[in-house]
Amino acid sequence: MKKTDYDVTNKLEDLDKLTRTIEKVHGKNHPELREVRQLFLAIQANVQEAMLDKKTLALQLERLRTITANYTPPEDGCQGYQKTYRLLKEMDFAYQG
Repeated sequence: MKKTDYDVTNKLEDLDKLTRTIEKVHGKNHPELREVRQLFLAIQANVQEAMLDKKTLALQLERLRTITANYTPPEDGCQGYQKTYRLLKEMDFAYQG
C-alpha cells in the first residue's frame, strides 16, 4: 500500500466507531483499549487541524504502537478488534513522514 492510497476521511470515521465499540466490548479484559481510544481521538483531532502538529502526531503514533504491541490483537480479539488494529496500523503507516 502506498501512503497516498489511504482514504483519511472514511478510515477515521470507521476507526472512530471501531475504537468505541471494542473499548465497550473488550475494555473490561483489555484496559489498554481506553488509552487506544483516547489516543485515536487525539490523533483524529490533530490530523483534522489546519496546522498538523507532526511532532505530536509522531509521539502519539509511537505510544499507540507501544500499547498495541505493534498492532497485534490479542488471542481473544474478535474480527472487529482485528480490523481496528489493522486500520490503526494503516493509519500509522500513512502518517509516518
